[in-house]
Amino acid sequence: MRKTGMQRRLKPVLSVVITFIAAIWVIELVDLFAMSNKLDAWGIRPRSMWGLVGIPLSPFLHGGFRHLISNTIPLLILGTVVGFRGVRNLVEVTTIIALVGGAGVWLIGKSASVHIGASGLVFGFFGFLITRGFFDKSIRSLLVGVGVLLFYGGLIWGVLPTDPNVSWEGHLCGLLAGALAAKMLANRTPSSSFSIE
Repeated sequence: MRKTGMQRRLKPVLSVVITFIAAIWVIELVDLFAMSNKLDAWGIRPRSMWGLVGIPLSPFLHGGFRHLISNTIPLLILGTVVGFRGVRNLVEVTTIIALVGGAGVWLIGKSASVHIGASGLVFGFFGFLITRGFFDKSIRSLLVGVGVLLFYGGLIWGVLPTDPNVSWEGHLCGLLAGALAAKMLANRTPSSSFSIE
């Protein structure tokens, strides 16, 4: 049976997303059972020089299985949708969100706190998908954004400081970094009207 273009594109994307999710699960298992949660100290420590190391590391660290499980399904779904345009797009978007969003947390996070978890990526993918159509001037991207907003619109409340144990800074900075990624990676050719990809 011949594979469609969508199937050919999605296979490597799913491989990347599932590999990342498997990696964070393995790291959490090692941290919990072999390291007594000591790896969590490698998260983002705002305005600390040592805390800069946590910017690329924090998405791989979680505060237990409940935290990890809450990020796993949105990472799988939203990461795969981001990857509809290919693995390169997924890697670029993820890199921008992790670095820019992490730097934002480092700048505005509460002093003497440690920020860990992939929820910044989740919020970043969400921000990317709901704003991409605006920057791309693409009907398809707009429709995808509306669909994501309908299914995951409740995420918006996560950018508010409602729980002292939840990094709202990570959520907010991830969301904004996702929108920045959408702007940076938008179609380069100018268009005066919305098009169907």
